[in-house]
This record gives sequence, structure tokens and C-alpha cells, in this order.
Amino acid sequence: MQSISRKDLIRRACSFAEPFRISSGESFRLEDVDPEDTLHLEAEDKPLAKEALTMGIELLAEYQDKLYAQDSWGLLLIFQAMDAAGKDGTIKHVMSGVNPQGCQVSSFKAPTSVDLDHDYLWRCMQCLPERGRIGIFNRSYYEDTLVVRVHPELLEHQKIPPELVGKDIWKERFKDIRHFESYLSRNGIIVRKFFLHVSKKEQKRRFLERLNNPEKNWKFSAADIRERAFWEDYMAAYEDMIRHTASDEAPWYVVPANNKWFTRVAVAAAIIETLDSLNLRYPKVGEEARRELESARQALEAEKA
Repeated sequence: MQSISRKDLIRRACSFAEPFRISSGESFRLEDVDPEDTLHLEAEDKPLAKEALTMGIELLAEYQDKLYAQDSWGLLLIFQAMDAAGKDGTIKHVMSGVNPQGCQVSSFKAPTSVDLDHDYLWRCMQCLPERGRIGIFNRSYYEDTLVVRVHPELLEHQKIPPELVGKDIWKERFKDIRHFESYLSRNGIIVRKFFLHVSKKEQKRRFLERLNNPEKNWKFSAADIRERAFWEDYMAAYEDMIRHTASDEAPWYVVPANNKWFTRVAVAAAIIETLDSLNLRYPKVGEEARRELESARQALEAEKA
């Protein structure tokens, strides 16, 4: 991998993102994605990959500034993954250069009693990004097709009338989500979804690292081990979810997550490609406004220091 110019960065973003983009899930199989995959990059390419990420972060900051100024589009980024796959670190590193004024991160844990008094999309709807802003969901409404599917007893807590909980409930939820994301897209809120695909072996290594390092103990929860016992159920649920909710409007990116340095480059590339496709521009100033600016400039220059 050679040093990347600014111009090449945008072009290469497509090549990094496209292999992991799922726009139609009909033939998708999770087993076809290797969590160790780094495309053509080797371990010795890590320094240049980090350089590319640094440049990508700077470019994202520029795009976000134009997105904010233009105030027409919004961008919703959804991150889903098994525990220890690196969601938090990826969000932290990739979005580190973005102005906090134009970006908001929402983390969705177990629903509260207030959440459970509403439909399962409700709490996420409250956190949708405004026009001109980037919204990041660390987990999302997709949890209601994942953890609730793996643990169907949780459906009882959602207070849904029993006659509405049938064998097709997951297909119905997939349909709800497709329609919801299509609605967002038609209203200028671009949706991009990331599943960070970590292997069971790598998750074990990261769990042990958290247990063996006192400074990382706080990251570990006994619930992580309990959920790990349902690994195969989760993999089946993720595969079915991606198959039924991937679309041209709201594609999934199934990103290999065993190598954090590569995961961050691939995610940044997908976001850069998306923002670049919007043809973002700073608003043009009309003639009347220009005259007002000129008057303001002259008034300032005429002031005595």
C-alpha cells in the first residue's frame, strides 16, 4: 500500500467499502465473510492504513461541515455487533474529527419501562438526526430482531397483545424496518448500517484481555459470557436480519472486525463514499446578502481601533 493522496483517498474509499456492502440480501451468507479479512492489506501495511484513516477523518470533518452548512441532508449511521467487536472504538476513532455540534451518538441498552409503553421503534425515533447532522446509533431498533429473537421471552415484556404475536412476527418486523428506512431515505435522511463481524475466537481473546487487565475490568460484564453461550443463535439471527433488511436505500456493510485497524479504515471509507455521493456544497450567497456583507465589512474597517 503506497502513500495516499487526498484525491486518491476518495477513489479508494469505494474499493475499501464496496466488497462489504450488502444492498440485496437474497443470497447473503454470513459464513462467506471472513472476520480476519483485510482485503489486500498485510500487517506491515498498518502504518499506512492509519495514515489513510487520519486523512479520512480530516475529509469527514470537511464533509460534515458542508453537510451542516447546507442543512438539507441528514445521515444516520447504525452500528450492530456482538460484544467486544469494537463498536465504541470504531465510532470514537472514525468520528474523532467531526464537530460535536453536528454529530450525536445514541446508545440503546435494555429498554426502560417508558420505552416498553411504546412500540419498539419509538425510542430510536426520538434520536433521529436533524437535517445537516450525523446521527450515530450504537445498537438500535435492530435489537428487537436480535436479542429479543434469541430470547423470545422478552416479547412478553413488550406488552404486545398476544393475538399479534404470531409465527411471522420477525418477518413483520423486517417489513416494518424496511418501510421505515425507505421513509427516512425519501425525506433526506440517508441510512447506512454496519455489522462489525468478529469471530468467536477473537471475542474470547478480547474478553480475556478485559479480565486480565485491571484497567479494562470495567468493560467486562458477566452477561457477556451468558450471551456468548447463544453465539450460533445470534449468528443465525444476524444473517436473517441482513438478508431481509439490506436494500439500495439502506445497505448493510458487513465489516470484518478481527483487526481493529482495518475495521476503522473500512467503516471510514463507507462513510466517505456516502457523503461524497451527496455532492455537498456550501450555500451560495445571493447578491443582496453580498451587499450586506460588503456594508458590514466597510463598517468594521471604518471603526477606530
